[in-house]
Amino acid sequence: MIGPRLLVSMLLAGVALAGCGASGEPTTSTKTDGEAGIVAPQPPERLRAQVLETLPHDPNAFTQGYEIAHGVLYESTGRVGMSWVRAVDTTSGKELARMALPPPFFGEGITVVEDSLWQVTWESGVAIRRDADTLAEQKRVEYSGEGWGLCYQAEQERVVMSDGSDTLTFRDPETFEEIGSVQVRSGGKEVDQLNELECVNGTVYANVWQTDTILRINVGDGTVTGKIDASGLLTPPEQAKADVLNGIAAIPGSEYFFLTGKLWPKTFRVRFVPQ
Repeated sequence: MIGPRLLVSMLLAGVALAGCGASGEPTTSTKTDGEAGIVAPQPPERLRAQVLETLPHDPNAFTQGYEIAHGVLYESTGRVGMSWVRAVDTTSGKELARMALPPPFFGEGITVVEDSLWQVTWESGVAIRRDADTLAEQKRVEYSGEGWGLCYQAEQERVVMSDGSDTLTFRDPETFEEIGSVQVRSGGKEVDQLNELECVNGTVYANVWQTDTILRINVGDGTVTGKIDASGLLTPPEQAKADVLNGIAAIPGSEYFFLTGKLWPKTFRVRFVPQ
């Protein structure tokens, strides 16, 4: 729960609070067509984002990644020459660190792994590991393809990465080398355009680019177990000046999430409830 003191400090600081979520690990089930003996996948649960609180967000931030870790809110933005990553104390609202990403890089998703932070770039094929406190660059590694979203599964000891396709790639949290992948499917059909990610226990939440849909994914087999409608958060005049939904941050120790987007003037504390 966000207390009055934190809310005031965020308003004064103009800090963008965004989202990574918390929720129990999903369960999946199947039903069998007795006549044909075919196991049919269970359709995903239909949910919606229920707004509990509205907070300010920097309308100039082209948000690509949001995450809360160790009492710090991390945010990364995109666009060449305008990309940065910053860390904000969630208690005081004070900006603790900010680091620009120089051209030609276009910043994308981020995730915290213990005392480091990984940041990927869109088309450069470069991932940057930073100190989680100072955001100073520690090293760069190369990877194939595009970089979109990131999140970290501590229990599985792996980073999960999206690239806009229907595949989530698993990477070693120390070296960033690929160690596996899973194809995401809903009702037996491939689901692509997977963008910003948020890891919660054994589940990954992913927003579908250029939509108001967030998917809850069992990354054990790639099955979509939940489909969340996050439409209608902004008013029509606000939406006209903004870009797409692109921020999911779980609030540790709760069932709540922060949701925001690229150039959004607001962020929303929400929970996901049946539609």
